Amino acid sequence: MPTIAVSDENFESEVLNANGPVLVDFWAEWCGPCKQIGPALEELSGEMAGKVTIAKVNIDENPGIPSKYGVRGVPTLMLFSGGQVSATKVGAMPKSKIADWLNSAVSAA
Repeated sequence: MPTIAVSDENFESEVLNANGPVLVDFWAEWCGPCKQIGPALEELSGEMAGKVTIAKVNIDENPGIPSKYGVRGVPTLMLFSGGQVSATKVGAMPKSKIADWLNSAVSAA
């Protein structure tokens, strides 16, 4: 299952009203670390299908949502559960660290 692109317009329906946890990757085209973790997030999206949905928000094209949630740097990963932020990580990390963090955050939610 590929990651889904989310915009200011569909954020509520795709993330806040989702039937399960959603990891939102706030990223930008010009961000090197964002490009580094992109392939890992695509892989995790397939590996964790059914457990968590992975969505991506381009902060340059959709400035409303990042500003609402106080995103100050990219990449910022926010895990939403039941319409609320349940966990946040800022900065790039290896796929294994993202997976470990996601697994523990999802099981705690």
